[in-house]
Amino acid sequence: MSYTLLACVNGGPCSGACRWTGWSTAAVIELAEPMGRDYYEILGVSRSATADELKRAYRKLAKKYHPDRNPDDAGAEKKFKEVQTAYDVLRDAEKRREYDRFGEAGVGRFATGRQGEQVYQWGTNSSINVEDLEDLFSAFGGRGGGGVAGPGVFEQIFGRGRKGRVRAAPQRGADLERRISLTLEQVAKGATVDVQLTSRQNGKTETLEVKIPAGVENGQRIRVSGRGQPGQHGGGAGDLILVCSVQAHTFFERQDADLFVEVPVTVSEAALGAKIEVPTLDGRVTLTLPPGTAGGSKMRLKERGLPKKNGSDRGDQFALIRIVPPVSLTDDQRSLYEQLRGCDEVDPRSDCAWNEGGEA
Repeated sequence: MSYTLLACVNGGPCSGACRWTGWSTAAVIELAEPMGRDYYEILGVSRSATADELKRAYRKLAKKYHPDRNPDDAGAEKKFKEVQTAYDVLRDAEKRREYDRFGEAGVGRFATGRQGEQVYQWGTNSSINVEDLEDLFSAFGGRGGGGVAGPGVFEQIFGRGRKGRVRAAPQRGADLERRISLTLEQVAKGATVDVQLTSRQNGKTETLEVKIPAGVENGQRIRVSGRGQPGQHGGGAGDLILVCSVQAHTFFERQDADLFVEVPVTVSEAALGAKIEVPTLDGRVTLTLPPGTAGGSKMRLKERGLPKKNGSDRGDQFALIRIVPPVSLTDDQRSLYEQLRGCDEVDPRSDCAWNEGGEA
């Protein structure tokens, strides 16, 4: 339900000598209901009730209408909320004084309206746009007077009519957060991503290009200044926050700026040494495998990792060597391996801590 406050276009307040020329809208007040129930009446106490009397009344009614005791009872749930609201106000000495003086409007709050505007709310859903407050003061000269609204109209609604004009403080817009997905290749070289932003004011969609620096980490937050929600009453816009989500790679593992990749080699390559190709983010490179390379060895490829945070250096890449024995052997292969076994002169388990003294 809406109520429109009308004011004399001559600026009012009216006097007996005023010649009427017309009325203008001072403010539109949205009221959820003409008048809310009296908080004292809701709790069933007198206006002079003590704090203990309020508490006893609240506990009795809260127990009676609690949703756990009245499942699927919308009426009981509504009464429980009324009781809670009434007690929250009356148990607070300052709020109670404001309520006793100005009613529900005296214990309202500032909030954001349905279209992002700042409003003053009270009661269930009653509200007034804050931007209308100056119009309201201007219409009634910042004080009560004769005319349509009666004396002290703003004080009757908010209790501030005699304190001068009210101006809403500048309010910074809210930050917007978006998650962006990046491949490891994009992390290595940096990337430009498109971010879709929809305006709350006109519903239009804007595509914003954002440059992502090389070397970002998973979960890293990138701030784009001033591209969040617009501010209110002259306040600046919020920021756009991009949260980086780095996709898992098919074969590379990342640790900070270093990369790790598993490289299978044959028994002969590990024993005799070899030159093998291994992948990097920049393409394949040749890795020299020294003779006698053990399984689990880490072969370093300097500065083949990701850019570091300082932007001037890169991490390293490590090839993790995995020796792959043949699954099946031909007769000739088996014969050769038997000959090799006969040539083994070193027991690889002799230096193990669990094999000291030759005992298990």
